[in-house]
Amino acid sequence: MLHLAVRMAGHRITALLAVACAVLGGAALITGTGVMAESGFRSQLPAGRLAGAQVVISTPQSFDSGPDLPIALPERGTVPAELVDELAQLPGVTAAVGDIGFPAALVDADGRVVPTQDPRTAGHGWSSTKLFVDAKVDGSAPAGARAVALDSTTAATAGVRVGDRVEVVAAGRAAAAYRVTALVDAPDAGILFADPTAVRLSGRADGERADTVDLIALRTKPGTEASVAAAAREKIKNTGKDTSTNTNQSTAAAPADLIVSTGSERGDIASPGAGAARSLLILLASSLGGIIMLIIGFVMASALAVSIGGQRRDLALMRAVGATPKQIRRLAAGQASIIAAVAVVPGVGLGYLLAGQFRRMLVDRGVIPEALPLTFSPLPALATVLLLGLAVQVSARSAAWRTSRMPATEAVAESRSEPRTPSKMRARFGLLLIVAATTLSVVPLLSRTVLGATATSMAGIIGAIGLALAGPALVRGIGDAAGRRLRPGVSAPTWLAVSNIRGYALRLSGVVSALAMAVVFVLTYTLAQTTVMSATAQDTRTGTLAQQRLTAPGLGGLPAGTLAAVTRTSGVEAAAPVSDTTVIREYEQFGDPVVESGSAMILTPAASGVLDLDVRDGSLAGLTGDTVAVSTEVARSPGSGLGDRITLVLGDGTRVSPKVVAVYDRALGFGPLALSHDLAEGHTTAGLDQSVLVRTDGSAAAQQALTALAASRPGLALAPTDTGSGGGLSDAPPEVWINLALIVVLLGYLLLSIANKLVATTAQRQGEIATLRLNGTTPRQILAMMRREAAVIGAAALTTGLLLSAIPLALLGIGFLDRPWPAGPVWLLPAVALTVICTAFITVELPTRQALRTAPAHALSARE
Repeated sequence: MLHLAVRMAGHRITALLAVACAVLGGAALITGTGVMAESGFRSQLPAGRLAGAQVVISTPQSFDSGPDLPIALPERGTVPAELVDELAQLPGVTAAVGDIGFPAALVDADGRVVPTQDPRTAGHGWSSTKLFVDAKVDGSAPAGARAVALDSTTAATAGVRVGDRVEVVAAGRAAAAYRVTALVDAPDAGILFADPTAVRLSGRADGERADTVDLIALRTKPGTEASVAAAAREKIKNTGKDTSTNTNQSTAAAPADLIVSTGSERGDIASPGAGAARSLLILLASSLGGIIMLIIGFVMASALAVSIGGQRRDLALMRAVGATPKQIRRLAAGQASIIAAVAVVPGVGLGYLLAGQFRRMLVDRGVIPEALPLTFSPLPALATVLLLGLAVQVSARSAAWRTSRMPATEAVAESRSEPRTPSKMRARFGLLLIVAATTLSVVPLLSRTVLGATATSMAGIIGAIGLALAGPALVRGIGDAAGRRLRPGVSAPTWLAVSNIRGYALRLSGVVSALAMAVVFVLTYTLAQTTVMSATAQDTRTGTLAQQRLTAPGLGGLPAGTLAAVTRTSGVEAAAPVSDTTVIREYEQFGDPVVESGSAMILTPAASGVLDLDVRDGSLAGLTGDTVAVSTEVARSPGSGLGDRITLVLGDGTRVSPKVVAVYDRALGFGPLALSHDLAEGHTTAGLDQSVLVRTDGSAAAQQALTALAASRPGLALAPTDTGSGGGLSDAPPEVWINLALIVVLLGYLLLSIANKLVATTAQRQGEIATLRLNGTTPRQILAMMRREAAVIGAAALTTGLLLSAIPLALLGIGFLDRPWPAGPVWLLPAVALTVICTAFITVELPTRQALRTAPAHALSARE
């Protein structure tokens, strides 16, 4: 049977090339997605500045959400400082360092801030040099309150040498003069102060964070890492929860919440925020996996249907000479498997290259850190082979099912034509899918969120699949209607084209549905992205009353006193600090626990003077103490309304139960939650405000006064809040560009597969074309007939694609923009129409011209 399958494949090269292209592209997409998913699970960040420590004790930098994936915690927690001396006594420990990180930045001679890798944690104590591997120190340790050591890269950028005096902005304090006592050549060494000075500057001498450190790093003797880690776990397990803090409101993590990390686990501890990139890779792969598998399955099934459809006569003759239905299906599956085996190998290799390019794009857009590598293993390739092998077997056997089950005489009789009546069951199931897709389109009206917008894209794809199933019946109906309206004197090419539409509805509908899916895919996915982006910009623009935003990106946060200085500035009517963080919300829905993570603003009661969140209930004036404001989407959850207390996990892992004091509506532009400044205090890595929004009287004098204020203080940056419409692609955030790039890749695969299918379909009509020529039809008439069919294909694909997209996009526009049309580039629809029309005409024209070059008698004899 395998030998026979190979022999038959040699006579159907054109159709099988379409299958090979479908498998090759599918293998590349599945493998690339698999590499991203595996990297999300297994890739590890380098240990960075913790490379010299074999064991690290810290708070967890991820939240265990039960059956779901762990959620990264981007904010640094705290560890009781008293554990440093206790852990130093463990057998095998050669050094124990309580590391502290706080905002610090060097100001050069021109008053400019020297950039560092992460200014929020650039400041450290000198003892942290024990964590470095083979660090080269030029000078001596800083001693005293006005001494500092610099990493060699920062010093070289500022042109500083040992003994020079420099200005440093540390922990939100005003710039102060320090003497450089040493230069340290080590990765991410930062700005090093004397240990007592670091404790004082970071607020660890008194207050809520007194007597705590960020983490404890242990250096061990060779071969004792495992035993030290086990002893450290036992130590923190047996330590009481009393952390010797000075107040009852301490935010220090209890010892029971501490973890011990070794080996590759240290990377997430060294860079808490960067660890969230792995979760992002998993989310990207999972969100793409479904649509990729749908498209690949659709394309592969279509290609195999064309390939096996062209062999119906051969299969029917085999049935006539005694082949069983099982043998026919096995033959079809074996032939497809041979082609798939040839194509899957280069496809897998291309997938690994595609994953590398996708990672580079993510790094360039700032979505994941440069330090996060991809994990390459045979697992994605194995998964690709298994998935595609299963898809090929199912698609091939399904395509050969009808021919294999028919009586031999009936199969031979039908091998030259299509079934006279399309399957009613298939048409009904297709219409049912279209109805289901229309129902799914209603989701944006109920949920004005990014998740609600994804229903639009999914509804379009499901509708296109429904069209593929119901297509033969619809095309046959259109053909019959057109046939009844033909005038007696119609031209021969037009009459032939209409006759082909009526007689070969199955063949034509397969091509139309494939092109319609391309139309639906591009329109729904692209316009869903741009509509959400436009609605977000509209919310932000409408809700931002302030004209100016003051930040200090190079300092790790705004220095203390900035808000007071802004408030005293002439022409300023209102000013309020605005920051953001990550929170995790826990609640129950239908009796099941639900865990969601998202961004949250940090606001004060003064925020109502610079922001209009469209508060529907309560007031932002109540944002004091342990309180929170929630969006209307969050408020719909049980126990999350005004006056209720909700359960949150802050970005450093601290669990709180704040009271809801306001419910607002502009969640798309400002996020689902807004924490009170008091609640978030002590639970962010930098501990400083990220920005101040300023509302002025609009005069030029107020603008000049704010500009002068920003210029007088190193590191401050003043920018207008209204930087553009936000609705164009030029203003798109990185995730939108990523999605659009993926749309282009998937569209390319879809169009290539469609083009191959059209070429194969047209090439299989050589016998039909030869018969027409022998009956007196001229080559010009045949070309005219085929062009009319191409026009019908293009017009039908565009019409059905637009109809399938219209309802989802209209409902999306109503739900997000209060109008029955989406937002997006005006050139998109003409570009899609031109692409579809050109694809239809070119892929029909070229094979037809090639067929006309072959003598009719030779074409018929070759077919027989």
